[in-house]
Amino acid sequence: MKQQSKGIAVGMALAAIVATSGMALARGGQITVRPGVPPELLSKLPAVPPTAPLPSFIIGPDDVLSISVLREPEWSGEVIVRPDGKITLKLGDDIVAAGLTTDELKEKVTAELKRFFEEPTVFIQVKQINSRRVYVTGAVNKQGAFPLTGPMTVLQLIAAAGGLEEFADSKNIMLISGTQKGRDGQPLSYRINYNDISKGKNLAKYNIELRPGDTLIVRGG
Repeated sequence: MKQQSKGIAVGMALAAIVATSGMALARGGQITVRPGVPPELLSKLPAVPPTAPLPSFIIGPDDVLSISVLREPEWSGEVIVRPDGKITLKLGDDIVAAGLTTDELKEKVTAELKRFFEEPTVFIQVKQINSRRVYVTGAVNKQGAFPLTGPMTVLQLIAAAGGLEEFADSKNIMLISGTQKGRDGQPLSYRINYNDISKGKNLAKYNIELRPGDTLIVRGG
């Protein structure tokens, strides 16, 4: 009971602060502070949780990397990640790069070059992302592969493809997964209703976030 009473008291105090200071308490408890709010009132507001960091990029086949060795330009240059996930250095053995972040690959390259240099300083940069792509084909204005450099939904991919053609079957679009497989080993597929998405309906079901290798097939009506 004491904890409940304490929570109620804190809520009432917060509401009083909002009411008397010109703050706006938005839906979900988010507080917008308007100009002119005294600093002593700001100290009483709950802390805002930090934004989650973005996940590190994972290197994959066909990605183009730039590997630079400080003060050793002849051993620096661009490399392409092979289909087997490895890269070929100008000095030393081949190294598996696929599945690693640039920091993890840097450690592996540095360790390999220590066979030839006392304290090599290595820099690795992703020059071109070719491993993370999604595909769209059929009744869209622009078919082909599109880079997946960040979060992308079905709606965003269709927009990148220039939208649906006039006679597209917008209620029966097929999404074939590039990463998920069923018990039979075949890629999973899903039906997408674009009409619902465009009306803001069933977004969690149809406007899903895409993964590398996903293919969207739009049939003609």
